Amino acid sequence: MASTKRGSLQLRDDYVRQIMLRFFYERNCNATSVRGKHSGAAVSISVLRSELKASHGLARQQIVSNLTYLLSQGWVEERPVAKSFATPRGSIVPSVTIYYIITAAGIDKIGGPSEFMRDRFEGIRIQATGQNIITIGNGNQVAARFKDVGEALTNLAEAIKASEQLDDSAKLDLVADINSMQDQLAKKKPNQGVLQSLWAGVETAAKAVGIAEAATKVGELLGSVFS
Repeated sequence: MASTKRGSLQLRDDYVRQIMLRFFYERNCNATSVRGKHSGAAVSISVLRSELKASHGLARQQIVSNLTYLLSQGWVEERPVAKSFATPRGSIVPSVTIYYIITAAGIDKIGGPSEFMRDRFEGIRIQATGQNIITIGNGNQVAARFKDVGEALTNLAEAIKASEQLDDSAKLDLVADINSMQDQLAKKKPNQGVLQSLWAGVETAAKAVGIAEAATKVGELLGSVFS
């Protein structure tokens, strides 16, 4: 038991989060009820700890700390259920049990983008702009003519997330900059100054940690935007 615990503590947080989010994803896929110890999509913290310890040897601290992260990022959400019970003396005592369930964003994170994802430009008559907007692999939307560079940026973002040479803070900054670049690519006339400024930082960081191939591909395709 002790050796399992020591081994589990060596797991990277991102790997633990992946395990946990997939657990919620599979619970949702196989659920026959909203809540329930064995069949519910939403689970209590005790069920979560018990099942992840049994299946992956995860320690309580790993589960709690990474659940906090998943909640703050919107991959998982809380579902409080209020109940009350009577004491032997007749008093009514309120009680709240918190259940945890995967969100739509979490489902898309594991299963891939869905045709039912809400359009970020909903309410805007895209046709009136003369634009043809498409959705790419990470759910971002870009002008159809920038599809190749948009997808190359998505591939670069995935390589950055998988890098073992970058900490989570650096990954967050770089992926946010890539998302900002893709936002520019949804415009009829992307702001080249903004793109070049963002790309300079992303390219330098990516090449410094050995993600040169993915970065070079983006750099080549950006030429079509700047020309």
